[in-house]
Amino acid sequence: MTGSPAAARGRLVRRRLLEAAVALVPELGWSAVSTRILAERAGVTPSVVHYHFPSLQALLIEAVLGAMREVALAFEPALESVETPSDAVDALLASVGGYSGTDPMSLLFAESYLAATRDDTLRQGIRELLADLRIRLGGWLARHGVADADDTAAVLLAAVDGLLLHRALGPDSGDVSPVVLRRLVD
Repeated sequence: MTGSPAAARGRLVRRRLLEAAVALVPELGWSAVSTRILAERAGVTPSVVHYHFPSLQALLIEAVLGAMREVALAFEPALESVETPSDAVDALLASVGGYSGTDPMSLLFAESYLAATRDDTLRQGIRELLADLRIRLGGWLARHGVADADDTAAVLLAAVDGLLLHRALGPDSGDVSPVVLRRLVD
């Protein structure tokens, strides 16, 4: 059962609002996204935003955490297709290879990290996403004989995050030889 037509319309509107938020945060910056601008982008009236979400901030948080979760989960299939820790490092780097640092998803992450310094709910949500990713990567590394697997996973993920942030600074700013990161798992 799919529910009533009104419920289906409500889910569609909610999805459009979340998609609009994911597009607007990198375009305008977290603090410049207003209810009016978001509603206009989603093709709804501003009152609809507050019908579906308790606040604009709650909507933005749900939207960015959902997008971040999708990026984090995209790494999982790559991890399952490799056999050695060095190959896992290569897969991790390949999974972020398409991000320039100035593309919308990179900017979404950067804006979200900055906003998380001022919002406990967002900070906790990002912390939980990263902890889950560290646990999954750390578990994989442990099963493949890497010493201090959890700490190694934390350093690898932080290094890749940092490299992505540096990419926004210009050509070659966020590039590093995979050999350097492979040393962490050898």
